[in-house]
Formats: sequence, C-alpha cells, structure tokens
Amino acid sequence: MRLSAILIVIAAHMIPAHVARADPPPATTEAPDEERVLIVRSGDTLARLLDSAGVEDAAAAAAIARLTTLYRPTALRPGDEVAIRLTTTDPAILLEIEVEPELGRTIRVRRQADGTWHADQVVAPRQRFLVRAEGTVDGGLFPAMTRSGVPAGLALSLIRVLGHQVDFQRDLQPGDRFSILFERFRDSEGDILGHGQMLRARLVLARQTIEIWRHKDDRGATEWFDRDGRSLRRSFLRTPLDGARISSGYGMRSHPVLGFNRMHKGVDFAAPTGTRVYAAADGTVVSARREGGYGLMVRLRHAGGVETRYAHLSRFARGLAPGRRVRQGHVIGAVGSTGMSTGPHLHYEVAVGGRAVNPSRHVQQAARLGGRDLTAFRARQRDLDRLAATLGRRDEVALAGD
Repeated sequence: MRLSAILIVIAAHMIPAHVARADPPPATTEAPDEERVLIVRSGDTLARLLDSAGVEDAAAAAAIARLTTLYRPTALRPGDEVAIRLTTTDPAILLEIEVEPELGRTIRVRRQADGTWHADQVVAPRQRFLVRAEGTVDGGLFPAMTRSGVPAGLALSLIRVLGHQVDFQRDLQPGDRFSILFERFRDSEGDILGHGQMLRARLVLARQTIEIWRHKDDRGATEWFDRDGRSLRRSFLRTPLDGARISSGYGMRSHPVLGFNRMHKGVDFAAPTGTRVYAAADGTVVSARREGGYGLMVRLRHAGGVETRYAHLSRFARGLAPGRRVRQGHVIGAVGSTGMSTGPHLHYEVAVGGRAVNPSRHVQQAARLGGRDLTAFRARQRDLDRLAATLGRRDEVALAGD
C-alpha cells in the first residue's frame, strides 16, 4: 500500500463516528405542498380561478366564505395575483389562499386540521410622509405630473377636480407650473408601500394662480375647496371626459358632413374611441339608445328641468337603463363615432326646459364652508403651509400618526 493510501485510511479512523458515519436523513412520509400564483384575467371571479386550479367546489366555497369576512373577492381586478397552496395528492386539497389588496396588507385564509377555515390579515408597520412634486407643463398636464413623481391615479383625479375651474384647451399653456402635496407610505425598511391622498395643489397659469385644498367636513364628506373655502364641486362638470380637446364649440358652424351652415347645439370633444364618458351631474337616465344621426346617445334628466345628452358613443356602460340614478362622475359610456360623424368624439348638449344652452356656461356654483367647518379648514391650511415650509429643498418629510 502506498503512503498516500495509508494516510487516507488513518484519517478516516480519526473522524468522529457521528460525522464519518452519519445516518441518511429519514425519508419524508408526507408529500410536499404546492404553491401557485393565479393571475386574474378580465371576467374572472375567485371561484372561477380556484376551479381552473382544480379546487373542489365545496372547499372553494368554504374558503371564499371565510375570506369575505376580511375582503370582498369582487374587488379583484385584472392583473391582480392570488396565491394558493395545495397538497400534491390526487385529488389536490386546498390549504391556503392569500391576497394582497394593497402594499403592506396581506390577507390569508388557512384550512385547519378539523377542515374549518381561519382568516387573518397582516398589516406591515408603515410611516406616513408628506411629498412635494413640482414641475412645468410641457406636452400636457398629466404627463408633466407623472414625470415629477405624482402617481398616475392621483394625477387623473386632480385633473378631474381642476376641470371644474380650468379650461385645459384655453387656459393651460407650455411653461405653466404646478406644485402638489400628497401622502406616501413606507415600511420600516423605507420601501414604498403605496400612496394616500392628494392634500394640496397649486397651478400657476399666465393669468391666474389656482390653489385648492382637500378637506373633510364634520359630516365626514371630503371635497376640494379653493383658498376662500368655496367648494370646487359644481352642479355640472365643464368637461364630461378626461384628456379631450374641444374640436367644435356651441353655435353656428358649417356642418362637417352635410356641408352647409346649421346650429351646433352642443360642444364636441375629440378623444380616442373607448375614452370613458362621465355623467356631468347627478341625475336619472331618460334613455340609452341609437338616435339617428346622433348614433348611440344617452340622455340624463337633472333637477331644475335640465337634460344633458351624450352622442356618437361606441357603447353604453353596463347596466345603464331608463330610470337608473347616476351620480356626477359616474361612467355612462365610451367615446365613439356612431351616427353622422367624421371621427371619434363626444357631442355633449345641455338643454334647459327643452331649449339648448351653451354647455360651457352651464356650470353652477356650489356651497361655501362656514362656521366650524371653515375654522377647521383654515387650521388645516396653516398646518399644510407650515409642513410644506419644513421641506426646504427636500421632496419628502415624515408626518406624525398614520
């Protein structure tokens, strides 16, 4: 035997028995669980997702019933994820469902040993921050705001609010500036969990400066108000859709299809097919049908003998029918080019007592704060101004509370 071989044998005898002669790990008697992530598609329900994963109907129904104590499965939207855990047996047994309705909030339902289901939720500790975003309008207000760091959802909400006061076609010019304060939530590691509410916005135009504040009154209702405490909410929206341009105003014009002059009884907004159309005010659906050259048209009846009309739509909102009540901002249809039309746009009319009026001028004033509400509003203004001043050159500052 060579020396190297002798040394190997000696070394083997010197290794402790529990290391050199370790027993193999015991064989696993239980099959491992399987985890899957299900992606919600258009038209999916949670029950349908579980069925597609092979979960038995009875188990799915029991798990969903327990889940609804903390979360409404109907709140699922296309693109959302649902994590499930199953046994690898045949048939598979559902063990757990997990959803994350928002960053930092996780809801789980777990199967217990006796076959019942238990639901719980975990909310990650979070801290609230005040964020300032500023920028210059270049290529549109919405892209300018998102480039400055304003979340897209908050930017769209603000545009709808400002639509009560600003004619984006005439008033907004390149070089106009904006400054926005909104909430941001971070976890203990500093990672962003999500965003809260927009609190204050300032829009500096060539001819005026608009400042608005978000305020909750003593009844719990939240609205936007100007510096003097006047609500921005008007009885009628100036523009019943987002991101559109006026392609034809109210009054006499040469008809683009018929070729001769005639009265244009509304305002046309050019927008891509499918753009959502909103109810301009609270009201009741009179009709939703095809009406000759108007194409697909919705008529809404409002207080004071006012009727609004929305024509050339590509489709109606689901469930829209005569007699149904709608609120201001409720989606009633989508832009199209049906009827006598040369391209996708919304034709919007306002009639008072059956007579057409200029929609651009039919924007009634809303209420003004007073008493304790006005006092609380003034205090909130001072607090936000003070906090904004502490930002200095920073874009974010921690806020007390959640």
